[in-house]
Amino acid sequence: MHLPASPGWLLVALCAATGAYCLLRMRSTVEEQRRAAGGEALMGFGMAAMAVPAAVFTPPSWAWPAYAAVFGAAALRALWAARASAHHLHHLVGASAMVYMAVAMAASPGHGAGVPLVTGTLLLYFTGYVLLTGVRLVPVGAGGGAVRIGDRPELARACRLSMGIAMVAMLLTM
Repeated sequence: MHLPASPGWLLVALCAATGAYCLLRMRSTVEEQRRAAGGEALMGFGMAAMAVPAAVFTPPSWAWPAYAAVFGAAALRALWAARASAHHLHHLVGASAMVYMAVAMAASPGHGAGVPLVTGTLLLYFTGYVLLTGVRLVPVGAGGGAVRIGDRPELARACRLSMGIAMVAMLLTM
């Protein structure tokens, strides 16, 4: 991506921290948390790797097709999982956006310019997602009892919100 160094490193830190928290959620006792957390960890770490400022590290030419293949597989998995839960449709859009950005970077390594209509549609989707998720984070009341950190739904929503914000930033820099 084409971010200046400071914002680029902040985006790397945000995405890596989100990926690490999602790995922690994979240890949850709640099956639904575990199921979604693996894909979200992949997204977080993948976004962190893509956001490393180009002035610091320029990926080799084979990296972009590798990103596209990994996230293409993640998109297929999300498509398969969407049969059981509509939540996975968001994972499908996110993985597809990662494939799109990787293909755009492979096609134009120095510029990464994508198709304006596709980029605009993805920006619209993720901006709406960020706004909706932000509203859903407003507390509705205190929870009862001790809950493990990996089982807290508000932290999972905050994790998804941070990845949505990072996706908007990455799409804006294409």
